[in-house]
Amino acid sequence: MNTHQTISATRPPQAALDTVRDALAKKFGNRYSANETVRQQHGHTLTWTPTQAPDAVVFAQSTEEVAEIVKLCALNRVPVIPYGTGTSLEGHVNAPFGGICIDLSQMKQVVAVHAEDLNVVVEPGITRKELNEYLRDTGLFFPIDPGADASIGGMVSTRASGTNAVRYGTMKDNVLSLTVVMPDGEIVKTASRAKKSSAGYDLTRLFVGAEGTLGVITQITLRLYGIPEAISAGVCTFPSVRACCDATIATIQSGLPVARIELLDALMVHAVNLHSKLGLPEEPMLLLEFHGTDASVKEQAERFGEIAREFGGGDFAWATKPEDRTKLWQARHDAYWAGFTLRPGAKTLASDVCVPISRLADCVEETYRDLAEANLVAPILGHVGDGNFHVNLLVDMDNKDEVTRTEQFLERLVLRGIAMEGTCTGEHGVGQAKMKYLPKEHAPATLDLMRTLKRSIDPLNIMNPGKVVAV
Repeated sequence: MNTHQTISATRPPQAALDTVRDALAKKFGNRYSANETVRQQHGHTLTWTPTQAPDAVVFAQSTEEVAEIVKLCALNRVPVIPYGTGTSLEGHVNAPFGGICIDLSQMKQVVAVHAEDLNVVVEPGITRKELNEYLRDTGLFFPIDPGADASIGGMVSTRASGTNAVRYGTMKDNVLSLTVVMPDGEIVKTASRAKKSSAGYDLTRLFVGAEGTLGVITQITLRLYGIPEAISAGVCTFPSVRACCDATIATIQSGLPVARIELLDALMVHAVNLHSKLGLPEEPMLLLEFHGTDASVKEQAERFGEIAREFGGGDFAWATKPEDRTKLWQARHDAYWAGFTLRPGAKTLASDVCVPISRLADCVEETYRDLAEANLVAPILGHVGDGNFHVNLLVDMDNKDEVTRTEQFLERLVLRGIAMEGTCTGEHGVGQAKMKYLPKEHAPATLDLMRTLKRSIDPLNIMNPGKVVAV
């Protein structure tokens, strides 16, 4: 399909690497580092994927600097790895072929707030919490919250989601335009600030979720939303995880505009109680939040209460004060770390799948049976309003049999999700760790099209090589 000449990703020749490093050290001074500790930090991964450090790190401060770095690397065929905060979970920031890591964390400017148009232009290094703190006095907010205080650039690159996705969508629904440094160092703007456009290919969506394999994102235009007049959060327990899922399905199918609807199984609630010092009943539960006017929030809550009772749901425990809501959702966001309290010394591996909402209960229930048969410790939680759930496995890495059972379980988990017309990853992204599952999810022609795009845009294969799709 593609006539471009391509090269397989390999480590660059030492002479080429030395040329690039010498030029970057001279240009960037103390914003360049080949220090071993700094390099290891920028190859750090929160999964089982071993750390693969870059050969050097450069802290860029502008689009023009990024373009200069990329042009130098392209000239010498040296890989480029974009880096935000390093909170991704599938080995996205590793450097399997060495190269230069471009750290974008110093590019934090809010370039412009267009309150009347409900959008904002930002640099990629600003985090979601920093952005919302900046916006607080405008009456607007950015709703996507993947848990970790990730950089906006990283959230775009991994097509991040989060607890609010059931109402506000994911990153693909909330990015209007991007400025991207291409693999040859050229600077491209993908769209205008208009709310919609039919002018040519949708280049913005091409880069949302590309994980840095097609270019380096240096500026982002995001949709904003008005801070709701009223926000009400609550906790509702159920007799089983299946009842939680069935209640969620009924809620979504009824058209109830719930803002957040999150599942925590009993084991996860126990961990959250230990870690965040909460006193939640240790039963399967849904955490919910409703946005709107005082009247609409009240109506939504009452309607959900009726649905919950149909599936054996208990009474709501409402978090009416802002500080109580914040504590509740921070505890949910800290669930990854809370898992460690269940098995000190164990390694955590968080994996996610996403299925059509109608198959959610079946998928979770089969996953529970699989965990029990494999004798594995793994609390389950998830953004069940869009069919996405996470299994946080706690594994003794010194126990080879347990590691093997875990690896086999993960394979079955992904294949189960795909068999139910779902996906191997709802929001974590592919990175290195889930590349092997793409041929299970996509037809050969689909993967060939992905490779054609990659080879056409990045014929030297220098942009974050070894991620997403093998070329």
